[in-house]
Amino acid sequence: MRANIKKNGLKRVVVVGCGLGGLRLARSLRNSGYQVVIVDKNNYNQFPPLIYQVASAGLEPSNISFPIRRIFQGYKHFYFRMAEVKAIDAGEKAIVTSVGPIHYDYLVLAMGGTTNFFGNKNAEQHAFPMKTVVDGMRLRNHILETLERAETEEDMARRQKYMNVVIVGGGPSGVEIAGALAEMKRNIVPRDYPDLADKMHIYLINASDRLLKSMDEQSSSTAETELKNMGVHVRNGWRVTDYKDNVVYIDNGKTLESSTVVWVSGIKANVVEGVPEGSVGHAGRLLCDRFNRVKGMTDVFAIGDQSLVEGDPDWKLGHPQLAQVALQQAANVASNIVKSDNGQEMKPFVYKNLGTMATIGRRRAVAEIGSARLGGTLAWLLWLVVHLRSILGVKNKFFVLLNWMWNYFNYMQSLRLILK
Repeated sequence: MRANIKKNGLKRVVVVGCGLGGLRLARSLRNSGYQVVIVDKNNYNQFPPLIYQVASAGLEPSNISFPIRRIFQGYKHFYFRMAEVKAIDAGEKAIVTSVGPIHYDYLVLAMGGTTNFFGNKNAEQHAFPMKTVVDGMRLRNHILETLERAETEEDMARRQKYMNVVIVGGGPSGVEIAGALAEMKRNIVPRDYPDLADKMHIYLINASDRLLKSMDEQSSSTAETELKNMGVHVRNGWRVTDYKDNVVYIDNGKTLESSTVVWVSGIKANVVEGVPEGSVGHAGRLLCDRFNRVKGMTDVFAIGDQSLVEGDPDWKLGHPQLAQVALQQAANVASNIVKSDNGQEMKPFVYKNLGTMATIGRRRAVAEIGSARLGGTLAWLLWLVVHLRSILGVKNKFFVLLNWMWNYFNYMQSLRLILK
């Protein structure tokens, strides 16, 4: 097969991955005089911060996804190819894909990350990750199916196994899915499954000594208090060692029976062959210089979850794998490509922390912006505004806002369909 992209005399920038970082970088090169080729295994861009709302039946997958080809309609010298990237051929300056080789003058790797199960094969096989829209749909279907099974189960021990939900990971994703499921437990289950009204138990297992370790202790304390008030069983200092036969094993000898384990405990970079062995760092992240150039490679950059920038004194272990890092790196790399070709001095990447936030539930959230520490309704409203602005497409923004308003006033979510 051939990718069928003709050279047109312009230098070609190939962007692998059209997530938040890849999309920002490609858009930043509009009208810059380059031929831009975007390669992604999916034909849509997704908004990861709201995948947990798909999993908890709060939003439809289409509300947080947008066709890539639609994004770049009207852009000159832009091409999209839906393909799997198999390897980099540095000698040929090409990537090997499922639709054939694609040559580049500059290559930007923005392939993101995947769930890190830390070598636990049983958890990898049986637990539910939450990194993609597809993961969210699988988890939504599973939760609704287990509720249906529990409704007809006469054996009380087996019924409780269906009603126990275990979330592994005390970061923002774990806190947000725990809060969303607690809202479901409080407002949806009693209406749809009255026989199960008091049977659902949600456990948040956190290996660290507190939730939201990347945030201030005050924010951590607020989040834990709010979750406990919502009925979530928070277990700090517990490390999951295995998950098999619907039993979660903890390092302190305790066990929990559950047919639903959500694993949001860690992340590792997506890998691609052809990168020198010495250029791969912790959790598969690619070692880069201060300009996001991959160590040991020429004209190859990495951004976002896939990148680990060395030499930044403020981030000796690498920048956090957050959306803001990917977006800022994307803008910087796009600018540096142009500067390099114009003979100008490139600018090293410096991360500016614009703040961190996590939602917990209805009028419950925590946010840190500069020295300000916010909680409650104000933080929740701020979270709503920031995320609504980031969603692609006017139609998607409208439907997300409509769903949020509808759910806020009457809790009557209408998305609880089991679709396969």
